[in-house]
Amino acid sequence: MPRFARYVTLTILLSVLATLGGCNFIYKIDIQQGSVLDQDMVNDLRPGMTKRQVSLVMGTPAIASPFRQDRWNYVNTVSLRGGPEQLKTLSLLFEDNRLVKIEGDYLPEDSEMAESAEESEPAS
Repeated sequence: MPRFARYVTLTILLSVLATLGGCNFIYKIDIQQGSVLDQDMVNDLRPGMTKRQVSLVMGTPAIASPFRQDRWNYVNTVSLRGGPEQLKTLSLLFEDNRLVKIEGDYLPEDSEMAESAEESEPAS
């Protein structure tokens, strides 16, 4: 191969690589960690449910303190395509093994738990 053809080939190759280097061809996946929560699961919660019934609906809590067994915390982080991480939490409070209160980023819609959650929120 003549020397001139090598330079042309090398120049074209470097130009293509430089052009492609500026493009973002790397596929970034959505990353979800912690408890997988959705609004339908929270809507299924009812006041008076036992811990066993709640665990069948929600799964086991991400954080269960041995010192406060009446509070279950679910934590969920989502990073969409390399964007900023979003942190969402859900806390369930029990009295005498029965669900009495929901706190956090997920609140039930159209249920008795929504009414009790709204009553417990401070007025602004």
